[in-house]
Amino acid sequence: MTTPTTLVERDQAHWLHPLHHPSAHQTPLIFESGHGIWLRTVDGKEYIDGLAGLWNVLVGHGNTELADAAQQQMSTLAYASSYVGASNLPALELADRLAGWAYPSLNTTFFTSGGAESNESAFKTVRYYWRRLGKPDKVKVISRQHGYHGITLAAMSATGMSAYWPMFEPRVPNFLHIPAPYPFRFPAGQLRDGETVGLAAARLLEEAILREGPETVGAFIAEPVQGAGGVIVPPDDYFPRIREICDQYDVLFIADEVITGFGRTGEWFALNRWGVQPDIMSFAKGVTSGYLPLGGIQISDAIREVIMSAPSGERWMHAYTYSGHPTCCAVANKNLDLLLRLDVAANAKTQGRRLLAGLQGLQAEFEIIGDARGLGLMAAIEFADPQTKQPAQIGEKVRQACMQRGLYTRLIGSDILAFAPPLIMTSEEIDLMLQIVGEAVAAVARDTSR
Repeated sequence: MTTPTTLVERDQAHWLHPLHHPSAHQTPLIFESGHGIWLRTVDGKEYIDGLAGLWNVLVGHGNTELADAAQQQMSTLAYASSYVGASNLPALELADRLAGWAYPSLNTTFFTSGGAESNESAFKTVRYYWRRLGKPDKVKVISRQHGYHGITLAAMSATGMSAYWPMFEPRVPNFLHIPAPYPFRFPAGQLRDGETVGLAAARLLEEAILREGPETVGAFIAEPVQGAGGVIVPPDDYFPRIREICDQYDVLFIADEVITGFGRTGEWFALNRWGVQPDIMSFAKGVTSGYLPLGGIQISDAIREVIMSAPSGERWMHAYTYSGHPTCCAVANKNLDLLLRLDVAANAKTQGRRLLAGLQGLQAEFEIIGDARGLGLMAAIEFADPQTKQPAQIGEKVRQACMQRGLYTRLIGSDILAFAPPLIMTSEEIDLMLQIVGEAVAAVARDTSR
């Protein structure tokens, strides 16, 4: 007889999980189904999916329209190569639909299977572009502390979270990191008189470019809102200045919209909030609402022209077996229909304001919450002393207390609790989630004060 206990034993015996260590996998939840914002385990417990899977299940669980789209495409043409000289209808349609949607200058798409592959593709495209233009030394990529860009080797080297590095050193050369525009923790010593956090953080990019030499810097990569690094929302003056600096020093700007794309922040694509366009955009996650693996990069018209005008011997020799996978693209096309029909970006903006207001209310109520922040349906509370910023070291206790009350979400580091639920959340569901968080924080605060 199969029981939850025997399933856990089989899991522990044979499955190496992402970020694996056995100490963190003693009592795993084994999910068997989902509906809407809810996940259900094999022992019948239900949880609000507070992180929408891994930021990606935008339309919620159990959507039969997406399942039907996959079944229909699999029955017609499950897979075909999309290497140059071949194409397929779902990928062709998706590339056409994506042209110019995120940003007017991004009209050409290369498909991958996920976010890390997308950023690897972006880094290679940066090298290709500058080499074709006779500047082969422009290979350095500047990213930011707390940035997450995947953990394949080059993507890990761009990722500015040092916990991912030690056991996989040495990293790929020519990746460097600068401080993030992190208002709660921006180093006071980095601020000049009268300077905002946003402008100071942008200045650090300019200083890094000058220190390294503009002739060696190929690109700057940034998430519009840093996700896995702590849901860090930049000040409004940050990205407009970043764009100016990249233009001034001939540095390509890669926007990593793997998490923020397709409505998560209340805009269809997040940099539109600041009126900024990137040269390359990486995407994944929400393009299929996580129902099948798909990602990609979009490139500017200027980069496209460099690729299209190359002699045969200098072609863009980059590829993946599953690039333009027909079934994945068919699901993405149906998912875009759903996102637009439900207007999830508008809902994320409305419900995100409600979520942030609720979290800020909890911050005012509990001294152990040092910061509450968010943009759209992407938010976090950070447990720390508001004055000293000293971490409270209670995040895991709060996460466990949330789980006991029916909310499943993710802890970042020791003290940042992240929230990024499906974009179909209603006001009532937001309030229920906030109620659970409030009860969990209250319980831990009582225990801590004893």
